[in-house]
Amino acid sequence: MSADATPEERFELITRRLQEVLGADAIKAILAEGRHPKCYWGSAPTGRPHIGYFVPLTKIADFLKAGVEVTILLADLHAFLDNLKAPLELVGHRTKYYKHLLLAIFRSLGIPTSKLRFVEGSSYQLSKEYNMDNYRLAAICTEHDAKKAGAEVVKQVESPLLSGLLYPGLQALDEQYLGCDFQFGGVDQRKIFTFAELYLPRLGYAKRAHLMNAMVPGLAGGKMSSSDPNSKIDFLDPPAAIKKKIKAAFCEPGNVVENGLLAFVKAVLMPISQLRLDNLAGGAAGAALEPGLSDQPPFSVDGAPEGTLFSVVRPEKHGGPVHYAAYEALERDFAEEKLHPGDLKAAVADAITRLLAPIQALYEDSKEWQEVAALAYPDPNAKKDVKKKVRGCIVPFLFLIVPSS
Repeated sequence: MSADATPEERFELITRRLQEVLGADAIKAILAEGRHPKCYWGSAPTGRPHIGYFVPLTKIADFLKAGVEVTILLADLHAFLDNLKAPLELVGHRTKYYKHLLLAIFRSLGIPTSKLRFVEGSSYQLSKEYNMDNYRLAAICTEHDAKKAGAEVVKQVESPLLSGLLYPGLQALDEQYLGCDFQFGGVDQRKIFTFAELYLPRLGYAKRAHLMNAMVPGLAGGKMSSSDPNSKIDFLDPPAAIKKKIKAAFCEPGNVVENGLLAFVKAVLMPISQLRLDNLAGGAAGAALEPGLSDQPPFSVDGAPEGTLFSVVRPEKHGGPVHYAAYEALERDFAEEKLHPGDLKAAVADAITRLLAPIQALYEDSKEWQEVAALAYPDPNAKKDVKKKVRGCIVPFLFLIVPSS
């Protein structure tokens, strides 16, 4: 986006393709003053990240184009507090893994990492000031409100730990301590966001805006989850595993509501294709992106019409290749059963394989990342080295009784 873009144009870019925006007027006011809004997006390093992370990370490219200053929070203490998911030592390894992966994803998308600020939660959440604010919040927050706020995010168990009640309050305080104007996250964070809007002003802090992206359904329906391997595709899954998972995905003919594949095309593949077209075109449209790994074609085939964002290759007897410049046309064809689930699955599997290739290449070239991965997510089936105990040897003693003479 050009430097002389209007506040209205910047706001449209910041908020496009989002499911919900709370506090839009606050962002508009900042833009009208000619300032650069400050945003934070956080992730708790628990399970292996899945490709659903592309949804928020792609959106961050829009933020940078609009001149937003973005902070990436690696919420290590949040990960520890989330009921029984990981001990502190393991969280430390996973924090490093997440940073390696996020940097690789941003590089693959052409997002300039030099414009991003990475912060680990423990770098400020253990300070005297932060802890005092946490106590102040605990003194005015009810158990009901804390439990309700974390219901969609914190792991729910029969006998919940106190740590799960602390989680929403810490996330609210992060907005103040990271100095943001708005927090960005999935719509599953909505209850925590409204909790922050209620309680930060009671502590004497400003009420922030909140931007939310839609959640991508899992391959079998429902939420895509790091803890359910059948619902998601890992960033390091090989092509054969990707093809197998996509083949088994729920994709009922004509069903466009409960369809994780269509949702992924809409939320990830087409926006990334548009990013790549902008980057290849250069000029103001691609000004916020960096050349390199992002210099790739969109998810279309050779000979596709200009502006194509997604192509489905199929035999001529089944209609031949079909090309889409907008998601609505793809959804309409699938709803009218002009596009077979098998053809959609093949196209999505191929696109995801291409999408992950540069990330996996960076992983293969980084011994450090591989070592971190082994520590962060040890193979549960790996044989542990068990040192054999050396048993003591009992030496019999022979007593010789010599008769006295």
